[in-house]
Amino acid sequence: MALRGALAAAVTPLSDGGSRLDEPAFEPLVAFLAAGGLDGLLALGTTGEGIMLTADERRRAAERFIGAAPQGFAVAIHCGAQTTAETTELAQHAAEAGADAVAVIAPPYFAFDTTSLLRHFTAAATACAPIPFYVYEFAARSGYAIPLPVIEGLRERAPNLRGLKVSDAPFAAIEPYLVPGLDVFVGLEPLVLEGMRRGAAGAVSGLATACPEIVAALVHDRSTTAHARVEVLRSMLADLPFHAAMKELLAARGVPVRADVRAPLRGLTDAERERLVASLTMNL
Repeated sequence: MALRGALAAAVTPLSDGGSRLDEPAFEPLVAFLAAGGLDGLLALGTTGEGIMLTADERRRAAERFIGAAPQGFAVAIHCGAQTTAETTELAQHAAEAGADAVAVIAPPYFAFDTTSLLRHFTAAATACAPIPFYVYEFAARSGYAIPLPVIEGLRERAPNLRGLKVSDAPFAAIEPYLVPGLDVFVGLEPLVLEGMRRGAAGAVSGLATACPEIVAALVHDRSTTAHARVEVLRSMLADLPFHAAMKELLAARGVPVRADVRAPLRGLTDAERERLVASLTMNL
């Protein structure tokens, strides 16, 4: 199914200091997100530590997220990897496992040219066809912005291209990707309302993995109150390790997700944890 509305950029439950998947935690996490009013989730993206996991772990985690989803709750799988071969293998697996959509970020480290990127994204989209395919634009993580001619070329080569997730900032960096006929999902929550006013389809939000009801209200109701709350939350989290903070918030809200993250990501210090929980009490 094509993605719509408010989606969580979901954390990936880990245990043993982040060294392995915490498989029993997937189902309650997905249930929490669905109960919070979201329309679906994107698994194994930036918030989901996907690039930190092995290919086998990514396949297994994708299966667990898909298997835990209730009827009508969309599961998109991020399949971006360093090489085209691994990306296409993950995309094909996601489609075969029953994912509703696949998203792929531009490979990090090398600043690939337009021809290389177009070939890469075309191969990934073809590998998961006919399910919807989304380009994941996040210059701060890939190291460069995807040139617009790549998107234009992909529209000609990949009939299953449905849109993009764009996590760039400020809004001027998002605006060029608001291409007519493609669904754009904004990643940074304080920019969601402006994005939707300009034609974006919704949000794929890291905050939504721990605060689903706030992001659901932001997108579904275009709530100015929710907008103010996500601004406060993003400010509060700006100097904290985001992945660990989201997992700590989930645990504080009764979701059995451990705070474990994959090194070199780190957990919170005691002082950071106390500040986070205090802020949670005031803002949720």
